[in-house]
Amino acid sequence: MASLSIGAHLPPSHHHHFKKRSLPFVSKTRSLFPSLRGIRGSRLLGNGLLARAEDKARDSSSSSSSPSAQQQKIKSSSDRELQELNPSSGSCDPLCSVDETSSQEFEASYRPKTDLLKAIAVFAAAGTGAVAINHSWVAANQDVAMALLFGIGYVGIIFEESLAFNKSGVGLLMAVSLWVVRSIGAPSTDIAVSELQHASAEVSEIVFFLLGAMTIVEIVDSHQGFKLVTDNITTRKPRTLLWVVGFVTFFLSSILDNLTSTIVMVSLLRKLVPQSEFRKLLGAVVVIAANAGGAWTPIGDVTTTMLWIHGQISTLETMKTLFIPASVSLAVPLALMSLTSEVSGKGPDASIVMASEQMAPRGQLVFSVGIGALVFVPVFKALTGLPPYMGMLLGLGVLWILTDAIHYGESERQKLKVPQALSRIDTQGALFFLGILLSVSSLEAAGILRELANYLDSHIPNIELIASSIGVVSAIIDNVPLVAATMGMYDLTSFPKDSEFWQLVAYCAGTGGSMLVIGSAAGVAFMGMEKVDFFWYLRKVSGFAFAGYAAGIAAYLAVQNLHISLPTTVAQVPFISGS
Repeated sequence: MASLSIGAHLPPSHHHHFKKRSLPFVSKTRSLFPSLRGIRGSRLLGNGLLARAEDKARDSSSSSSSPSAQQQKIKSSSDRELQELNPSSGSCDPLCSVDETSSQEFEASYRPKTDLLKAIAVFAAAGTGAVAINHSWVAANQDVAMALLFGIGYVGIIFEESLAFNKSGVGLLMAVSLWVVRSIGAPSTDIAVSELQHASAEVSEIVFFLLGAMTIVEIVDSHQGFKLVTDNITTRKPRTLLWVVGFVTFFLSSILDNLTSTIVMVSLLRKLVPQSEFRKLLGAVVVIAANAGGAWTPIGDVTTTMLWIHGQISTLETMKTLFIPASVSLAVPLALMSLTSEVSGKGPDASIVMASEQMAPRGQLVFSVGIGALVFVPVFKALTGLPPYMGMLLGLGVLWILTDAIHYGESERQKLKVPQALSRIDTQGALFFLGILLSVSSLEAAGILRELANYLDSHIPNIELIASSIGVVSAIIDNVPLVAATMGMYDLTSFPKDSEFWQLVAYCAGTGGSMLVIGSAAGVAFMGMEKVDFFWYLRKVSGFAFAGYAAGIAAYLAVQNLHISLPTTVAQVPFISGS
């Protein structure tokens, strides 16, 4: 009997089109429906055809059933496989199937957490709230009440997985509670309202900036624009691949945020390298490189963006002074990892590299405009003097009009337009930043951060040690509230713009999170995508990351003492030097 294939059911004019499209379809289908991997007879041939029907025909070739009976057998088997994909109903759209599969996997892997921690957290928060209601006590002990609220809220953020409380909700609740206490403890409600308005104006600039940047990146990613970068990585030599992936991520993260860079590069590694210890190590390199790359530009990491927007650092001076330390913090781990057995051993098999999705129409144009919009933000700030978020919103507006124009009348490509992109961005992440920054601003308004700064100054007079400690702590605690607290503790009168302290804070807070896999958004994303264990990262990578972190600080101090910087011709560029 002649073997059957999926293409046999299509008209002859569609055979060629199906062969070209089948491999990306299968790759995407397998990622969406994990249960497909377990279906007998499903395999990927070299020419990209799904040969489930072919295997069934071969298995039954020895039987004497009639063609009609054969077709009926295949049809009933196919219906049974579809039922396996979605046991709850006979027919369901792909989105429903994804949700059903995800819920089944969640139920299979879920382990009930103890209710003791939740009960303690709830009772502690309720008790603190009950005390806070006592106006007379709060008025007399405002600092203690706010410190208790902030501590309980921060514990809820750190242990969000154990408590099953989303950190964005905890952050918002903490922010509102702290400002309620501040309004009670302030000399008058009008003063508290004035402080809140001032804090909201500063915080909203960062939130608007992040929303605009995330939307632009999402639009570019939906057009598969980053394939222009990832498709040019063709080497399969382990040591070469290690360095190429590291520095491609390093420069990509200097324009994008470290989270997006990590997602893009880890997705690339899945196409370049089969599942192995070496691929995990490459993913760890992506985390280190993404954090290092985001530290030397104002738009590469949310912490440097915060410092830039509030005037602690400028564009050119940050790039001049932090490029060498950030590069060293990546080069040292790469050099040490190159000596490990995973890298020195046999390279990955390039024959099983899977095909990726094709770039959307006009994807190159969208990529160029999107990246240009991100890079133009510092230029816009220097030319107009307006806040950076205005430049980001300008870029988003241009890209919005462009995508509406190039996809006009294409109803099947609505997902490539901005409204759909807005539904996919990390909105809860932006709300988390909002809650944290408002919380820290309440502590600043109450004068608590100033008192903490005075204490540190009297006990740790070395600013390099203070900044280095911030980086080490950021490996355990989120660097956003750490930097926000530092900005509240020290103002520009204590340390002027572009001083050594602020530059070190930008470097240490950005790269320190690489020392633990939970220390940065990039690490958490890598942990989830590659199912990496916390202790694997601690054992295999943390030592390398710490060596790079320390070497970067040493490089920064050496650069300052030797007065090494970028060529003076770059410093004379008129639209950058003043930003």
